[in-house]
Amino acid sequence: MSPRPAGGGRERVFLGLGSNVGRRPGHLRKALRDLAASQIRVIKTSFLYNTTPVGYTAQRDFLNGVLEIRTLLSPEELLGQLQETERRLGKAVSFRGGPRKIDIDLLLYGNRVVKTRDLTLPHPRLHRRKFVLVPLPEIAPSFIHPGMRKSVARLLGECRSSEEVECWGKW
Repeated sequence: MSPRPAGGGRERVFLGLGSNVGRRPGHLRKALRDLAASQIRVIKTSFLYNTTPVGYTAQRDFLNGVLEIRTLLSPEELLGQLQETERRLGKAVSFRGGPRKIDIDLLLYGNRVVKTRDLTLPHPRLHRRKFVLVPLPEIAPSFIHPGMRKSVARLLGECRSSEEVECWGKW
């Protein structure tokens, strides 16, 4: 991957970040700084939200937020960058859905629909996750999900998840 300047991409790209181990706000702020120091330009940040876990519920609540970014990285290159940031910050998951220090998901990359072995865009569970659907419309309410052809605000209104999502504050 050759170096390219950050921020030149025209497509709106959205990332979801979460943490439920240790000093959750500190982990999220470190991830935000790490991403901003890479080939990614942070455009907007949602508030952070305290959310109950999905799936495996016998764990601490998560702190979640959403970023809008710009990048010249392709979706596959961006995924690699996000995974590298997670590694640098000490992500370790003992089992699927288990506790984690940092988790960064590529949610949407403009209007692109991608399905490969390593990447599915839009994120396949985005429309069922309040921990994403509450902060996302805060920064992009009219953004249209390219697969479902609905605004993210409408997806939130239709979401029937039982997750509890409460505003925690700013990054």
